[in-house]
Amino acid sequence: MSGHSKWSTIKRKKEKTDNQRAKIFTKMGREIAVAVREGGPDPAGNSKLKDVIAKAKANNVPNDNIERIIKKAAGDGGGADYEDIIYEGYGPSGVAVVVETLTDNRNRTAGEMRHYFDKYGGNMGQSGSVMFMFSRQGVILIESEDIDEEKLMDTALEAGAADFLADEGIFDIRTEPNDVGAVSEALEKAGYAIVSAEAEYIPSTYVALTNPDDIKNMSKMLEMFEDNDDVQAVFHNWEE
Repeated sequence: MSGHSKWSTIKRKKEKTDNQRAKIFTKMGREIAVAVREGGPDPAGNSKLKDVIAKAKANNVPNDNIERIIKKAAGDGGGADYEDIIYEGYGPSGVAVVVETLTDNRNRTAGEMRHYFDKYGGNMGQSGSVMFMFSRQGVILIESEDIDEEKLMDTALEAGAADFLADEGIFDIRTEPNDVGAVSEALEKAGYAIVSAEAEYIPSTYVALTNPDDIKNMSKMLEMFEDNDDVQAVFHNWEE
């Protein structure tokens, strides 16, 4: 199978997920609520909600929490009115960065995103300024030393996966962006434990940083983005 994946990035992502569980629960709650308000509370008829639920489960959000958020979002028309906004820009030495946000105040969020880019040696660009360097793909990660690789690959492909990558006990299953929920659900039913499952922006090329200051600033910039409550996900082409 063709493809490319950065295993160090995957491991770093998993470590951050483990360390930021409470913040992830809050962000996932916001994403679920938006999906319910946009397409209704039934995941069978709301593909976006189905995908978000799969993502939440992969992040170990309890089923009770998910059901409570869905009921609350379906039961009241009030609450914050969130909108999806994607910010693009460059980090130190031309690292491309894509930031997905859900915000109830676009002026506040835009100001904060611009500040993070500027503070750490980058600059925020216009829509489309870096997106051409990324492709949107569903990414499902499974980590285990005891999995029969051929059996997992067959199961994933039968469920609708488009690509399959494996290295060092980590299995990276790629799907079309709208298929990640269905494929993840099929793998769970087959008994596989999902590390993460979501649609991501995958870079076509990577940038290596060699200057210690650039490495420090890029790390700090990513931390600022990830700690911001309005930010749902950050993607970049830094070859860490």
